[in-house]
Amino acid sequence: MRHKRFGIILAGIIGLNMAYGFDPRFTIINLLWIAISVIKIDR
Repeated sequence: MRHKRFGIILAGIIGLNMAYGFDPRFTIINLLWIAISVIKIDR
C-alpha cells in the first residue's frame, strides 16, 4: 500500500513536469520530500 502511494506521487510529479516543462529544482525538492515521508512512515 505504501509503495502504491509512492508510485502515484511519482507519476504525479512526472505528469506535472510534462505539463509545465521540466524544472530540476522542483523535481529534486519533491523527491527529497517523498524520501523523507517514506523514511518517516517506515519507522
